[in-house]
Amino acid sequence: MAAILAFAGSNSSTSINFRLVKLTTSLVQNHDIQQLNMAEHPFVMFSEDEEKKNGYSDALVDLKDKIQAADGLILSVNEHNGNPSAYFKNVLDWLSRLDRNFLEGTKVLLMSTSGGKRGAKGSLGVIENMLPRFGGEIVTTFSLPGFYDNFSDSSILDEGLKKEHAKALQTFLDALN
Repeated sequence: MAAILAFAGSNSSTSINFRLVKLTTSLVQNHDIQQLNMAEHPFVMFSEDEEKKNGYSDALVDLKDKIQAADGLILSVNEHNGNPSAYFKNVLDWLSRLDRNFLEGTKVLLMSTSGGKRGAKGSLGVIENMLPRFGGEIVTTFSLPGFYDNFSDSSILDEGLKKEHAKALQTFLDALN
């Protein structure tokens, strides 16, 4: 039984990416899953001055410890103007300062969604290239376009996308064994 940490790269209380994470984790059996709602985890904007003055928050250390205790990470990233949100980039900046290899040995199912036709693929691509720098292994990716047309809280509605999601999840779970 693998330990899996699951969260979205969004701090929105109405995050559609967190809804995708919750659906994805509901399909996982026989693993220890911990979900984090990042709307409950505010972080000040990173700066070297802030780091020197106040160091690392307990919340940041706790997040790093949770990530490092996990065998796998289910992560869905949002997109603002074709890139990851400033919030999530800030989280990565803080984590990488605390421990450059904070993802060492962690297998990642990387997902994204948006209301648009591209499904936040711009953000997904940026994060897919970034996480290996911190030691993460991207096992597979999945992008859900047209969230509001293709999603309900209990299922992905489009059959082709549903099969693609199931395949990505199974590939990730197989990599944890």
